[in-house]
Amino acid sequence: MKTTMQRAGHILIAMMLVVSVYGQQIEVSGKVFDEDKKPLIGATVMNKATRDGTVSDIDGKYRIKTRTGDTLVFMYVGYIAREIEARKTHLDVYLKPDLGVLEEVTVVGFGTQKRASIVGAVTQMVITVNEGARGLPFHLQNSEEYEPLKENRFFSVSKNPLSTFSLDVDVASYGNIRRMINQGQLPERDAVRVEEMINYFDYDYPEPTDGQPVGIIAETAVCPWNRSTQLVRIGIKAKEIASEMLPAGNFVFLIDVSGSMMDANKLPLVKASMKLLVNNLRPEDRVAIVAYAGAAGEALPSTSGADKQKIMEALDNLQAGGSTAGGAGIQLAYKIAEGNLLKEGNNRVILCTDGDFNVGVSSAEGLESLIEQKRRSGIYLTVLGYGMGNYKDNKLQTLAQKGNGNHAYIDNLQEANKVLVNEFGSTMAVVAKDVKLQVEFNPNFVNAYRLIGYESRLLEDEDFNDDTKDAGELGPGHTITALYEIVPVGVEIPVGKVDPLKYQQQTTDRSLTGFSNTKELLTVKLRYKKPDEDISRKLELPVSALKKNLAASTDFNFVMAVAMFGQMLRDSAYTGDATYEKVVELASKGLDDDPNGYRREFIRLVEAVKQLEL
Repeated sequence: MKTTMQRAGHILIAMMLVVSVYGQQIEVSGKVFDEDKKPLIGATVMNKATRDGTVSDIDGKYRIKTRTGDTLVFMYVGYIAREIEARKTHLDVYLKPDLGVLEEVTVVGFGTQKRASIVGAVTQMVITVNEGARGLPFHLQNSEEYEPLKENRFFSVSKNPLSTFSLDVDVASYGNIRRMINQGQLPERDAVRVEEMINYFDYDYPEPTDGQPVGIIAETAVCPWNRSTQLVRIGIKAKEIASEMLPAGNFVFLIDVSGSMMDANKLPLVKASMKLLVNNLRPEDRVAIVAYAGAAGEALPSTSGADKQKIMEALDNLQAGGSTAGGAGIQLAYKIAEGNLLKEGNNRVILCTDGDFNVGVSSAEGLESLIEQKRRSGIYLTVLGYGMGNYKDNKLQTLAQKGNGNHAYIDNLQEANKVLVNEFGSTMAVVAKDVKLQVEFNPNFVNAYRLIGYESRLLEDEDFNDDTKDAGELGPGHTITALYEIVPVGVEIPVGKVDPLKYQQQTTDRSLTGFSNTKELLTVKLRYKKPDEDISRKLELPVSALKKNLAASTDFNFVMAVAMFGQMLRDSAYTGDATYEKVVELASKGLDDDPNGYRREFIRLVEAVKQLEL
């Protein structure tokens, strides 16, 4: 009997030891590779039991808190997922390509209807996701929303000599359509904003002179998709400011933790993204965190950038679940930002969301009204969009444009690193606000013109001199490009005709119209305000019509390639004889300065779309 009791005691002790070992909290770290030992950026690492997760960084590294014995799931788009039991603190994982992944995706209602607007529409996709060796089918409804855009047309210079618009610098469209193409989809037409595609890339524009915060250049070349017209590139460059010289930051991270943010490419990617930013904060910078789901709350009071561990832990503690009270979150974030306002600093709310607001103020119109009120507080807004399936691009565009802000789409950690680390100053600071551009064309040389892109940023001509009209902001080192297609005098004007007027005299004799005899093709005018001023200043740049060399520069070739590709994706009425081969040929001439490989990635996207349309 004693022996039996001793055995039972030994067994009980062994079981307790096993339980204690297997239930022990540990932190597992390592790298995620492909078969060629190349790091996989943005791979999802998830605890199967708790659904807690993280994503790998630009080196493929990950770090996750778990319990000994829990199952970790490693997933990456286009690769077979792996399930591994957490038994040690260091774990490197290799993933194999899923050669059958394209056959496992069936898209209903896409096909030949790919160009139709889906604003308010629902497309259903039936997807099989490999979870280890087990296939898990589920239904995903695509309810993404985009604002319909009416493409700019040609205008007659004699009737409309001025073109005026706001110089916003959003680049979200490019990241979003890249995500779609990488998933094997042709982008939705209204998701394509050509100016955002062009401005995703940096260009070698000269630094401003004469103490101005911005400078202007212009260049003309023969249009590659219509040899009878010309393209005029207008380049804007904001002055550079070294990172250590930027004003102190008062940041509020406004993070959507609603149920729609559970996916690996949403809240886990948000956390990883914001940690990249936190790593670059200085002691004089401060961060508060507001989280919102069914309601909004302060997850971290304003904290010095020197206390990075505290900020990181607050990010790690965020969990997704519930409805989405975006309006309440915005109100609380601005309240906290105002409470910690730095008079000489950079005060900014950084919103991270998929835009799927559904509680309280949630309509595009309601959000516009709300954010316009907050704009007067002197606090800027950065909008970072995440996710797919329910992404509300139209609402995030509204917030960014009406809230003195910018808008980027984060589809992976590499893009987060670009926006929040490499371009930290230009994304998170301001050197000029309410920046507007107005171009006056000379009818002696230009019959007609059209602005390529910027459809949602057009202004009335009178708005150019009206300092109460809101416009875009420029950060340190920012480059912005605007592109016009112009029809020279002597070439037929591609504009609609109207009946002759009864009450006004008309003449076709240009010598009798009183046009100026100047030899200028056009004049570029730019208005801006300094961040702490309310009165605008004006810059002007006349562009000569006598320059005969219309060979494009390296950067201009690349700009034309991106514009041509964007117009093809939008099924533009003005693509002429554009082809994907011409896009690649032009883009290849613009690869001289491509340290991060963004331009080469663009060429790969063009080639992928060419295959999708076969």
